[in-house]
Amino acid sequence: MSSAPEQEHLRERATTAAEPNGHRTAPPGTRTTTVPVPAPVPGPAAGRAAPARPGSPQPLGARFRVGADGVPGTNFALWAGGAEAVDVCLFDEDGTETRHPLGELTHEVWHGFVPGVLPGTRYGFRVHGRWDPWTGARWNPAKLLLDPYARAVDGEFTLPAEVYGHVRDWPEQHVADTVRDDRDSAPYVPKGVVVHDDVPGDEWADDRRPKTPWADSVIYELHVRGFTMRHPGIPPELRGTYAGLAHPAAIEHLTRLGVTAVELLPVHQFAHEDHLLRRGLKNYWGYNSVGYFAPHAAYAASGTRGEQVGEFRRMVRALHDAGIEVILDVVYNHTAEAGELGPMLSLRGIDNRGYYRLQGDPRRYTDYTGCGNTLHVVRPAVLRLITDSLRYWVTEMGVDGFRFDLAAALARSLHDVDMLSPFLAVIAQDPVLRRVKLIAEPWDVGAGGYQVGAFPPLWTEWNDRYRDAVRDFWRGALPDIRDLGYRLSGSSDLYAWGGRRPYASVNFVTAHDGFTLRDLVSYDRKHNEANGEGNRDGTDDNRSWNCGAEGATDDPSVLALRRRQLRNLLTTLLLSTGVPMLVAGDEMGRSQGGNNNAYCQDNETGWVDWSLRDDPAWSPLTDLVSRLTELRHRHPVLRRGTFFSGRPQRPDGLRDLAWFTARGEEMTEADWYAPTATVGMYLSGRDIPQRQESGEPVVDESFLVLLHADPEAAGFRLPGPPWAAEYELLVDTSREDQSEPPGTRHAAGSELALPARSLLLLRVTGEVPVPGSP
Repeated sequence: MSSAPEQEHLRERATTAAEPNGHRTAPPGTRTTTVPVPAPVPGPAAGRAAPARPGSPQPLGARFRVGADGVPGTNFALWAGGAEAVDVCLFDEDGTETRHPLGELTHEVWHGFVPGVLPGTRYGFRVHGRWDPWTGARWNPAKLLLDPYARAVDGEFTLPAEVYGHVRDWPEQHVADTVRDDRDSAPYVPKGVVVHDDVPGDEWADDRRPKTPWADSVIYELHVRGFTMRHPGIPPELRGTYAGLAHPAAIEHLTRLGVTAVELLPVHQFAHEDHLLRRGLKNYWGYNSVGYFAPHAAYAASGTRGEQVGEFRRMVRALHDAGIEVILDVVYNHTAEAGELGPMLSLRGIDNRGYYRLQGDPRRYTDYTGCGNTLHVVRPAVLRLITDSLRYWVTEMGVDGFRFDLAAALARSLHDVDMLSPFLAVIAQDPVLRRVKLIAEPWDVGAGGYQVGAFPPLWTEWNDRYRDAVRDFWRGALPDIRDLGYRLSGSSDLYAWGGRRPYASVNFVTAHDGFTLRDLVSYDRKHNEANGEGNRDGTDDNRSWNCGAEGATDDPSVLALRRRQLRNLLTTLLLSTGVPMLVAGDEMGRSQGGNNNAYCQDNETGWVDWSLRDDPAWSPLTDLVSRLTELRHRHPVLRRGTFFSGRPQRPDGLRDLAWFTARGEEMTEADWYAPTATVGMYLSGRDIPQRQESGEPVVDESFLVLLHADPEAAGFRLPGPPWAAEYELLVDTSREDQSEPPGTRHAAGSELALPARSLLLLRVTGEVPVPGSP
């Protein structure tokens, strides 16, 4: 906070009489506060240099090259639509700043070539223009700005008062964002780093990628730092880094689980929020991006002067070599600059009105994200920034797909979510992006933002209706099982349109946001006190059940029930039609102590506890996940690429999907509306409407899945002919030991005992021959 004398000086400066070109007066009816815009001065450490050579407006960013005269240097290009001038600022090892004016303006791109600027050089931009927050203009050349196209970033954002374009903590809050702060921010902000473009043209040729079909995919959501920080097999110096995730000890666990893709929580360069830093916390998850081309520097073991780029590429290659795809969780809906009282780090100072959605009062930001601002994706320059970034990560960094945070915000046109929006249209026709995996988080926080099931073909979606139905069933809170039937069988009610397939649904029970799987069965209420927000943050709609005791307990019966519920939830997820998504640590019972919003817990609360892998109470979960992913891999009926029809496919009346009551009878319409905790799902492997690459039909075994959420044991009469003659039990979640299948056989028509709160998977081993078949 500014001292009293300094505030008084600023107050006097802010109320100086207006001048035609330097001040702006508030609109009529508002208390008058005028804001001076003095000519920028170099500052004590800065030196002015000759203007840059003309250079080229393409490509944007800083690109090292050799000039036509054989002189090496770097071309700088920055889109700043309404700016009056742009300087590129270069920094020596001791922090000395040298500014080169970019004298060329082509199609709103300021550009210039500076000889002698080599890879590893740190740089930023200062952008000149009007300071007029009342009209949305917020140029302030006293603030060093990060290049939106920077390939690497050196340093960390700590957000002292100097990095704000306005005077932070101005005493008159109603005009706080209008008083310009002229202190130099360069000593306090990270710099971009010039990176050598040394990637051979065939570095990421398609044949180097796993290219796992969607229907065969099993996604594993993880945090680069949190997954590796406590892993005993990773050298200490590599923990928390891209190199740590590339280590054989980390990859061995992924291959053991049988996952086909890792979905990395944000690895774009991000900043920490001011309110967290003031409480001694940091943004751990990273949903606060500021650099869309730069791997987050804090996750690099090799250095931050461009070395992080190569380290990230080596991580991707190591995962590819293990048959694992890399999907990035990306945050293009908002930036770390927050609302009008947020810091000036990059886009706000480059062209505030060009990059952000502003309200009717241009001082204010339209906020569809809950984070203070929303990028104006309808504008060509913003759309280009996003698509250039996406293509870069695919073509030069080797990634295989993206999960788009709050994707509905990207699909908004003027105001409403529009599935014909420019963003979705550009993605659909882009020859690079339409070929990678595209996952939408299909909602935002604005009006009409909930869009589950509405995204167009090419897209898959996080299906929160699957999450809610499965949680409610196993905690005994479903009034009936109509919704559960749709979720287990691929959510055809949401996705069977426009040629979409069951893999349009990314099924999940937990995600980074919310309870871990163990906490889901251990807590009825959130416990977020460590976040310092009075336990007000995080959702209250957890659909959880603590199994009889809140949190940690020594009661063996409660612990046994919790482990059984974990097995039920994991098995349901991996036997459902669609794309399953696991969360790192859930397969070994990781807990966050009831914190369902650990976004600021960069500590043992947020990190994976690898000691659980060797704990006999929890290690069987890992065995179960491995067995289930192997079953999915071997049996196409468990990962169908087409929706079930539910209609007879053959003369004996067999259908590709059938539902049974505990009496062994097919469910009627009335049964779907009746309260029940027991259901059987029959999956026929003989009626899969898919063909192999050779053209031969896909034929598989058939399975019966029995789900029993009742607290009491019950009997289930196994369907007889024509469904089966005999069944073999493969999975029984009531058993603690999941290393081997039970292997018991049961005659069709017999009554099978269902243990309390259990799921049983049976394989049909004696199918009744089809009449007239050979």
